[in-house]
Amino acid sequence: MIIFQTFNDRSASDNVFKGKIPVYLGTMTNLEDIWIGDIINGVSPLAFISNMASLSTLILRNCKISSDLGAVDFSMFKQLKLLFLGNNSLTGKLPDGISSSLKVIDFSYNQLTGSIPSWASQNNLQLNLVANNFLLDTTSESTLPWGINCLQQDTPCFRGSPEYYSFAVDCGSNASIRGLDDTIYEADPTNLGAATYYVTGQTRWGVSSVGNAIDAKNIIYSSQPFQNVVDSELFETARMSSSSLRYYGLGLENGNYTVLLQFAELAFPDSQTWLSLGRRVFDIYIQGALKEKDFDIRKTAGGKSFSVVNRSFMVIVSENFLEIHLFWAGKGTVDIPTKDNYYGPMISALSVTPNFTPTVRNGIPKRKSKAGAISGILIGAIVLVLAALFGVFTLVKKRRALAQQKEELYNLVGRPDIFSYAELKLATDNFSSQNILGEGGFGPVYKQHLSMLKIHMSKPWQGKLPDERVIAVKQLSQSSHQGTSQFVTEVATISAVQHRNLVILHGCCIDSKTPLLVYEYLENGSLDRAIFGDSNLNLDWVMRFEIILGIARGLTYLHEESSVRIVHRDIKASNVLLDTNLIPKISDFGLAKLYNENQTHVSTRIAGTLGYLAPEYAMRGHLSEKADIFAFGVVMLETVAGRPNTDNSLEESKICLLEWAWGLYEMDQALGIVDPSLKEFDKDEAFRVIYVALVCTQGSPHQRPPMSKVVTMLTGDVDVAKVVTKPSYITEWQLRGGGYSSNTTSTYAWSSNPELSRQKEITEVSLQVR
Repeated sequence: MIIFQTFNDRSASDNVFKGKIPVYLGTMTNLEDIWIGDIINGVSPLAFISNMASLSTLILRNCKISSDLGAVDFSMFKQLKLLFLGNNSLTGKLPDGISSSLKVIDFSYNQLTGSIPSWASQNNLQLNLVANNFLLDTTSESTLPWGINCLQQDTPCFRGSPEYYSFAVDCGSNASIRGLDDTIYEADPTNLGAATYYVTGQTRWGVSSVGNAIDAKNIIYSSQPFQNVVDSELFETARMSSSSLRYYGLGLENGNYTVLLQFAELAFPDSQTWLSLGRRVFDIYIQGALKEKDFDIRKTAGGKSFSVVNRSFMVIVSENFLEIHLFWAGKGTVDIPTKDNYYGPMISALSVTPNFTPTVRNGIPKRKSKAGAISGILIGAIVLVLAALFGVFTLVKKRRALAQQKEELYNLVGRPDIFSYAELKLATDNFSSQNILGEGGFGPVYKQHLSMLKIHMSKPWQGKLPDERVIAVKQLSQSSHQGTSQFVTEVATISAVQHRNLVILHGCCIDSKTPLLVYEYLENGSLDRAIFGDSNLNLDWVMRFEIILGIARGLTYLHEESSVRIVHRDIKASNVLLDTNLIPKISDFGLAKLYNENQTHVSTRIAGTLGYLAPEYAMRGHLSEKADIFAFGVVMLETVAGRPNTDNSLEESKICLLEWAWGLYEMDQALGIVDPSLKEFDKDEAFRVIYVALVCTQGSPHQRPPMSKVVTMLTGDVDVAKVVTKPSYITEWQLRGGGYSSNTTSTYAWSSNPELSRQKEITEVSLQVR
């Protein structure tokens, strides 16, 4: 039994109650809002509301109400604005009159009959009459939104005379999109209200929405880029509903179909903000059958928003009609984190394709004049010939370029293995987004065994080779500014450098549109995750010190011991990977800059990551190995402190790690930055690491020691160089009341030498940051 008390509103919506709605509820005549939904085992009459003249909102959805609608005089409800009686067993005709206060009415999915009264055509009224048995004539159809005759219980539209065998929708989009497989995803721009429907002009498909609010937003847009997705445009918009969302396929040829539903969470971001707490949970029905219960887009995507999730179902169409129903059953979040009705079902795209050979023309007219047919054939033949010639020319040109690239690779001394695109594609499950490990300067990286290799586009994939080597595959992103020549250069460079503390390159592939690199896979992920991320490695002091020392040795090899001098240019904690034994390996040479032995520095376009940029590089674009040394100093401090170089959640004096470390150093409290989670640590080693880090982050590159000396200072073979003065850039931060900014265009006022100190203007430098 459901028990109600006399308050201004009662809500028992989206539960599973048993029994009838109690008759005495009708005696609570002061109630203004009633929400009841999803009652089983009990038939209730509607007459109990007859005396409740104060009602403003009445929602009785799926409540097993079986009554003649004429039993209630709806013109007496002068305050009633929202009336939801959908998914019941109401019979009879629509009332002759309604209150002028009504704005939204839902009578969908009942057994109503008769004609449509004149009040149904009011401009300010949202009315959903889908799935009933109305008698529709020419007059009534002209007063209602197009296509209502196709959305009645018996679906008279095209029954027995199908015209289509497929359809696809880009939900919420203003324009149609052609997918890479040539599927045409039709536009779906109509803004649906709380109880409305829409049918396309060709009566090919329709959509219906039922919600709880008059002005609820039902189309959402996103500028967030979707990577590792073939048709990324499909996910720039989505349609949602605060309760029930249905798509209908009309006039489909009977048979077996594949229904592909494509989702991505656009409303709840991944960031650690209030909005990220939202949870969207709904059920998926097709042809009335439950296909997936408690479906959570973000949870299915591995806890990520803006990540695509596909659901594919096999269904039977037997009456030339298909219904896809996404239903919010009251689970997940409601008014938290927002009251903008974000919690209901959401979908980005859908497609319906036959699993049989169609006998209809999919809406193409069956008759054409002979002249038109001949003209069409001639034009088509000409276009086909031209396209074939262009294709042959393009293919020959591409093959020549590919042959030249392969020749360059084969001529490399100690060249790596060369893999075909087909074997990498097969091994990576067609570059599945489920295998992406991360993204570097070149692009995504994927993980897999090379017996069934998996790849990430512009990110790393995991995989495993037939010889049981676990590998990561990196693909160049289309946004990368690096072309084939740069790719070949990187392959040559990485092939030439082999060191215990550098990531190993196993091979590459240049058959694809974007080249692929095959690296060793490092099981324990990146250093930033290990020290201040979501990793469970719990690094103690000994581990941290060995990691710092390993990075230093890897940089020493790049700067001083390799056959070519290499500046990494993007040293940071996320570009240091840890293997099974926690041996650090420097990764991501996507930003590597090579320079000749006789050059002291190179002036170059600034590329790197805020928080790790050396002053002379950020200010003047002067690149030398001293820029890597500065960044390594920051990484050392992060590893000791167990926190990122900038953390705005801390008190002001601790936001910038460098500034905080210098402050403690000046007060003879340098060990104050040591990670409080470290219960035990070697104080002498900790002092040594902190002092070396402060030396490495000196403002002038000439004051920073070479990496070989950094290694000897860390091991204690030589004394730590004296930290002479606090760098002037830190003083300037303090004078200006700030440190690093997260904006992509940042203003810097470095004063690392006397010449710059005399400058009065602050020079703006546009940085490419990640």
